[in-house]
Amino acid sequence: MQKLSFEGQVAIVTGAGGGLGREHALALARRGAKVLVNDLGGAVDGSGASVSAAQKVVDEIRAMGGQAMANGASVTDFAAVQAMVQQAVDAWGRVDILVNNAGILRDKSFAKMQMEDFRLVVEVHLMGAANCCKAVWPHMQAQNYGRIVMTTSSSGLYGNFGQSNYGAAKMAQVGLMQTLAIEGAKHNIHVNALAPTAATRMTEGLMPQAVLAALKPEAVVPAMLVLAHADAPTRTILCAGAGGFEAAHITLTQGVYVGAGEDAAEQLAAQLGAVTDRTGEQVPQSGAAQGQLEVGKAMAAQSASV
Repeated sequence: MQKLSFEGQVAIVTGAGGGLGREHALALARRGAKVLVNDLGGAVDGSGASVSAAQKVVDEIRAMGGQAMANGASVTDFAAVQAMVQQAVDAWGRVDILVNNAGILRDKSFAKMQMEDFRLVVEVHLMGAANCCKAVWPHMQAQNYGRIVMTTSSSGLYGNFGQSNYGAAKMAQVGLMQTLAIEGAKHNIHVNALAPTAATRMTEGLMPQAVLAALKPEAVVPAMLVLAHADAPTRTILCAGAGGFEAAHITLTQGVYVGAGEDAAEQLAAQLGAVTDRTGEQVPQSGAAQGQLEVGKAMAAQSASV
């Protein structure tokens, strides 16, 4: 089995001053990548800033013979993100890999949540990822190569009490992934998403100690390496934790045709079980698949009535 190599490649990992991001940065460096380690150096809720966390990881990489640089930009600041990408390009000539890992938590039930806390979490996770993608995109297009890994979450894919802001932002990254993968295909830019279950600063208060012990951040890293590699798939959501790996899919059922008559709502209510039946469901290759399926059913019904 050939070892996954990143020799000669340049990677940017955001939120890499600790936890999962640190493990991503170290793993890429061990396998030959030059790594720009980005971290604002703030608290879990996003307050404060210090480049010392990123520099510590850079020192670790250099100590093992790798090449790395620190960067303390906030991913919410597009100008700072552009400067971060330029820093990597100036030093190493290119950017091959972007791992969007930066994030914060401001957990509360929706009833008690301040909208400012909702907005800020979306700003960091969604706009932060979009800013970083936008900054690396022209470089990846020009070199006809790129690998982008979004960090989604089971909270976004499936929901989690007290995380409406975080879940919304994480699911939005999947939507961003879907379209960027389509648009990037002609330039050999593959875009994927990783849904990690890992014990980090952000999960310390959410799980029992015995569970946290099993969920070491490094157990998630293999999925990131697969998604960031030259042989990576594209538009894939990999879930990873405690050494287990799964794939998540957004699917479309075959559904039914009820028409648009006055009783369409009643017919739909009566046939909702058939609509949600997952037999023969598909994983659409683009949003057009929904319209094609619906128009197809309408045309078939029209032909049948003639």
